Amino acid sequence: MKITTKINLMTTAWILIVLIIINSIVFFSFMNITFNLEQDEVHQRASDIMKEINPEDSPEVIEKKLMPYLSSHSFIRIINKQSHVIAQSANDEHLAKKIKAKYSSKSTTQRRIVREEGGEEQIIIYKQPINVNGQPVKILEIGERVIGLELGKDVLLSILAICTILGAVLSLLGGRWLSNIIIRPISNMINTMEDIEKSGIPKRISIQHETKDELTKMAVTFNRMIGRLDANLERQKQFISDASHELKTPLTVIKSYADLLRRRGIQNAEITLEAIEAIHSEATRIQRMTERFLDLANTELEHDLDLISIHLASFCEKIFNQLKIAYKREIIFHYDNDALTIMADELKLKQVIIITIDNALKYSTDRIDVYLEDHEHNAVIRVVDYGIGIPHNEIENIFERFYRVDKARSRATGGTGLGLSIAKNIMKQHHGEIKVKSTEGEGTEVELHLPKTQKTD
Repeated sequence: MKITTKINLMTTAWILIVLIIINSIVFFSFMNITFNLEQDEVHQRASDIMKEINPEDSPEVIEKKLMPYLSSHSFIRIINKQSHVIAQSANDEHLAKKIKAKYSSKSTTQRRIVREEGGEEQIIIYKQPINVNGQPVKILEIGERVIGLELGKDVLLSILAICTILGAVLSLLGGRWLSNIIIRPISNMINTMEDIEKSGIPKRISIQHETKDELTKMAVTFNRMIGRLDANLERQKQFISDASHELKTPLTVIKSYADLLRRRGIQNAEITLEAIEAIHSEATRIQRMTERFLDLANTELEHDLDLISIHLASFCEKIFNQLKIAYKREIIFHYDNDALTIMADELKLKQVIIITIDNALKYSTDRIDVYLEDHEHNAVIRVVDYGIGIPHNEIENIFERFYRVDKARSRATGGTGLGLSIAKNIMKQHHGEIKVKSTEGEGTEVELHLPKTQKTD
């Protein structure tokens, strides 16, 4: 069943239930109010009659006194304890015969339905005891037809039935209109998804009348998601293009030297050694690039960290001492709090620090200053170099894959353009942040912000 049909049926059913409840309340209220008004009038007449008659009066006198209190289609009578009629005045003998006389020691009001040839009629019967010396000896009974109540009831039922049917029809039409309005954005989304499925090309939903309801928000969210998919596809294409370009050069070199060896053989020792050295160098370059690819994939796909408590001062100092020996460069470490501790993945954090220091060493010839700072919520490792710097308009691009500010120099230093992307992903896994400040020709400052309390996903 379509959702539009479900909405239509549910709204119609709900409207019908509400109308039936309201109509029932209206109907029973009308019946009770009408009968209560008639009952009050009968009670008032009975009270007036009780003041008029005397228990010692003869039946003939009582009948004369009762006569003025008759209404149309009614009877008034006096009944003794034996349920015999002592005196009676009536202008509806048929009704008086139909209602049998019965004594009662208490005041009662009865509502009866009498079936006649013309249909049903409502009858009200009121009995009130007549006391002598404080003891009930007779009763006054008034019975009359409630003229027009049945007719009013039938008319009211007809009106309520017509209103209910009309309400159901209007509800069906309104439900159909409402369901079409609600479903239109969803239908557009379904059509768009089907087009995407058939063509494989991401498309956005056309929003004709932008409102602030949930359906518009859903369409806007869908369009935003498609925008991100477009961006990711573009990044993927760019990644494939860049990776192909990066791999093309070393593979071309390897193929060229291999062809050279095939043509000239290995008789020329100098050429052979040159070819072997070039092939080894470019193969090493491809291996290093492949390892970087794996590192990047791991930092993007893996979210589980092997968290341990790390004393940052001793941890960083150990890394810097190793780098000093390897690069024969001056790295000066500054810190005030040697007890600063965080929860982090040791291997991944070491990888971030090495990437940061490696970039500083590649693009500067002077010393490297590293500061360990204790902030309110974060521990900050600040790496400062005094090298070539980064142009201001290039800073926002340096975390993109394969992006290099100075491409010629990066190739000469063996850079792949993946290091900062890896570092950014690792910092994101640690719920931290990497920030870069730089002035071209003066140097670069990289800040690693690591939360003191490690959050859990």
